[in-house]
Amino acid sequence: MDLLEYQGKQLFARHGVPVPDGKPATSVDDALAAADVIGYPCVVKAQVLIGGRGKAGGIKVVKDRDEARDAAEAILGMDIRGHTVHEIWVEAASDIAEEYYASIVFDRSAKAPLMLLSTQGGMDIEEVAERDPDAIARLHVDPLIGFQGFHGRRLAFEAGVAEDVVRPVGALLAKLYDAFVAEEAMLVEVNPLTVLTDRSVKALDAKVTLDDNSFYRHPDNAALRNVGAEDPQEQMAKERGLTYVKLDGDIGILGNGAGLVMSTLDVVSQAGGAPANFLDAGGGSKAEAITQAVEVILSDPKVKAVLFNIFGGITRCDEIARGLIEAFDQIKPTVPFVVRLDGTNDKEGRALLAEANLPNVHMATTMLEAAEKVVELARSANVEGRPDAALPGQTTGGTPGGGDSS
Repeated sequence: MDLLEYQGKQLFARHGVPVPDGKPATSVDDALAAADVIGYPCVVKAQVLIGGRGKAGGIKVVKDRDEARDAAEAILGMDIRGHTVHEIWVEAASDIAEEYYASIVFDRSAKAPLMLLSTQGGMDIEEVAERDPDAIARLHVDPLIGFQGFHGRRLAFEAGVAEDVVRPVGALLAKLYDAFVAEEAMLVEVNPLTVLTDRSVKALDAKVTLDDNSFYRHPDNAALRNVGAEDPQEQMAKERGLTYVKLDGDIGILGNGAGLVMSTLDVVSQAGGAPANFLDAGGGSKAEAITQAVEVILSDPKVKAVLFNIFGGITRCDEIARGLIEAFDQIKPTVPFVVRLDGTNDKEGRALLAEANLPNVHMATTMLEAAEKVVELARSANVEGRPDAALPGQTTGGTPGGGDSS
């Protein structure tokens, strides 16, 4: 789960990471009250789960109450790359001398946290890595030893941090690591990590991703979830216990097993198609789970065709077939389906589908054949002139267009 900037800063503060004073607000009046308490100049910042806020006009420095009112009125309700601003963060302005970048991410390949530090803060780290990879100092931390003082000094020296702030930067990194471990985070990022004119250091931004599998140990973090800001299809899938990730294409994908689904995405892309989702129905899927999965896939109004790619092991292909038949009976989809069944009870599954004679369902024997067929059907699907929110054969369970629109 991703946190808003101010939520990340509040989490940082619990672990002693220095951050500017600030207050959240959801209305212009609340923003003015916060600005009056914090004092001027101050900064009014849009709170959305996406970058590029400054370039979009979502961050404004204000000198007095009138400017604070204008900024709050302009930012609240603003659309930033498809995300509507419902909250703002008002914080004390900082007198910045230097901007650094710092982050901690869990590196699965190394099975250890990876710390990054660069003196080129305030810009996308991907651009820095591409232009000058040596500008980023890297260090894996042994989780059994933890972050030590020499780790911070080593990172600071390798990144080229100014000598007089090597120790305070190292101390801030140590506190960030404490927060990363204690809160069971997957990512902690500060961009920029600022050196102020008085040579103190502060986290001027906060990007935090928490492992939601740990929320039973962290009820306070679980309470931060903003269901209204989540993708409607992903929320629907979560309620049904399905593993689903929304993508940008128009071909719905269902498979059993993460590896098979990822391979299916690759083959569909190689065939010239654009997957609309990752959906893993899991091993041993029953008919009811398949019906629910179809409902989730078709709740995305962009879906023009659906590919079922099932390899039966624990999962029985006849159960998949029964689930699809039940889904057609309940939902009555009209977008085309391509079904590939292979493995346990695949002959029985294909026989059930042949007997049911479902409309617009096409059978395939190989993954490549199925991918090429579903891409062809998606391209030929005629959806012109139909309302996005209620295409024939699709449910209206999701917000038209998906995402965080409102």
